[in-house]
Amino acid sequence: MSTGTPKPLPSSGQKSLQDICHPLSADESALSLHNSSTVEKDLILPNGTPLDTSSPASSSSLLNRLQLDDDLDGETRDLFVTVDDPKKHVSTMETYITYRVCTKTTRTEFDLPEYSVRRRYQDFDWLRNKLEESQPTHLIPPLPEKFVMKGVVDRFSEEFVETRKKALDKFLKRVADHPVLSFNEHFNAFLSAKDLNKRLGLALLTKMGESVKYVTGGYKLRGRPIEFAAMGDYLEVFTQKLGTIDRIAQRIIKEQLEYLAELREYRPVYSSWSSFEEDLHDPLEGVAGHVSNCSSALEELTEDMSEDFLPVLREYVLYIEAMKNVLKKRDQVQAEYETKLDLVVFREDKKTPVPTDVERCQDRLECFNADLKADWDRWQNNKRQDFRQLLTGMADKNIQYYEKCLASWESLIPLLQDKQEAKGETN
Repeated sequence: MSTGTPKPLPSSGQKSLQDICHPLSADESALSLHNSSTVEKDLILPNGTPLDTSSPASSSSLLNRLQLDDDLDGETRDLFVTVDDPKKHVSTMETYITYRVCTKTTRTEFDLPEYSVRRRYQDFDWLRNKLEESQPTHLIPPLPEKFVMKGVVDRFSEEFVETRKKALDKFLKRVADHPVLSFNEHFNAFLSAKDLNKRLGLALLTKMGESVKYVTGGYKLRGRPIEFAAMGDYLEVFTQKLGTIDRIAQRIIKEQLEYLAELREYRPVYSSWSSFEEDLHDPLEGVAGHVSNCSSALEELTEDMSEDFLPVLREYVLYIEAMKNVLKKRDQVQAEYETKLDLVVFREDKKTPVPTDVERCQDRLECFNADLKADWDRWQNNKRQDFRQLLTGMADKNIQYYEKCLASWESLIPLLQDKQEAKGETN
């Protein structure tokens, strides 16, 4: 890098909300991919065991590997991860759930092509913390909340465990599909190590984060570059939209449950009535069956909203918080750079070359910006796919619900017609 004066960061203030695309109708931009170097250091497993790992392979070595599959975007996939088979463990000290994590890969970083290990929630939490420590410039996918999930109190209930299993599976798949995070040494250990004991504790702050806090305490940024200011505004608008959708969905589910309770009381009334009306027995039993069919269809629709719709909304609320944290870290690096640059500007000897630490800090900021932009594009692409699938799926579920109710009613019509014809003949 040259020893000239570093370029100041472009800044044009905040972007108006009117200029921001609607969070649920973003442009179909191409997915940006990039390569980023990882911190080279010896990996120490949580149980203190050293693990010899190699650095991420080059792009040429990736192309020479056996390709397991190609996804819809044309990207080569050589790492597949699934989470399934939850099991409850009861001991004298604690009760907890473990999940089976199965891995299939052709990557040379792994000693075997397949792995099957059991992990509990705190192991996933350990992995995410390690990813945040070692990859501070990247967006780390969120984990489901540890205890609080809407509508669920018992964390050992079948519903809670199933919902968490799906969320953990999605978390690992997002990491496995990331071009940088998937090569992280801690991710490798998580997938392959049989014993992942974390009792030595977690370091939540990296040395970089601590140094930045020390240097930039009380410093006010001159202004985010326009693209990152727009990201911040977008996240605020997206948060509001998700909050509105979540409130409406919660109200719909509540009303559906109240209606379902009334329907369930409705059916036995017709069944009991039919036992006293010999002439109307078949039609009344038919109505009772129709009510029962509608109840089952509504119950299924409500479960789909609770188990499939709401968790996605909650995941993206957590995703927004994760993205805001990455933006905050980027701002800290920018603040550190601006602080050091100010010291250079006010130095007495103007001919003295720019200090190496200033250039190094500028390089860090540029790398951070590039990584964040790439992860933002990837997140936007995933978001479009997720919400397209979520909304079309929910529309299909509602159509199926009404079709089931209509089919049940159509099966009841012949009974009513027969009874009406019989009455006419009697008269």
